[in-house]
Parts: sequence; C-alpha cells; structure tokens
Amino acid sequence: MVRVDLYKDDNGMIKSFRVEGHTGYADRGQDIICAGISAITQTAVIGLMNYLGRKPVYEKDDGLLACKLPPDLSGDDVLKAQTILGTMEMGLKEIELQYRDFIQIRVRRC
Repeated sequence: MVRVDLYKDDNGMIKSFRVEGHTGYADRGQDIICAGISAITQTAVIGLMNYLGRKPVYEKDDGLLACKLPPDLSGDDVLKAQTILGTMEMGLKEIELQYRDFIQIRVRRC
C-alpha cells in the first residue's frame, strides 16, 4: 500500500508531504496506480521548483518521495504553492476513491 501523509498547518495550508510504499497492484513497471501516484506527486515537486522564488527541499528514493516547503514563503509564492499542492491532493484523492485498498491518504497537523 502507498501511504500519503499531507502535513497541514492550522489554516489548512499544506506545508509538506510524504509518499511512501508500493501498491502491489501489479508487477513493477506495470502498476498503473503507482504510475498515477508518481506522476501526480512528481509533477507537484517540479511545479514547486519551477514556479516558486525559493525551492522546496525534497527527497526521492525507491518507494519514497518527501517534499517540504521553505518556511518563509510569502505573497504570491504561498498562493502558487497551495494551488500546486491542493491540485496534487485532489488528484490523489480521486485515485484513493477508486483504489482504496492500494492508497491511503492521511492529513496530519504540523
């Protein structure tokens, strides 16, 4: 199972996320659920890196992607980050609706 942890502040703003695991839906390279999750989360990181004035910190390894926003984002960068991460969250929730046995999304307070 893939576990997605979204870390939100008291205002509901996503400050970081962590995606870990493999779905086991199909063999490696054939797993459409893992591919969808990877595409959505990696696109979010790419978007953050290209559209923010300050780059996020991220870690990528086999079965792991973690990303944390810089703590001092302000102005338009906050709006851009939340638009990108909110869109990521919506995409992941759609996958979770159809494949509950393979992905779990948890919201955590930070």
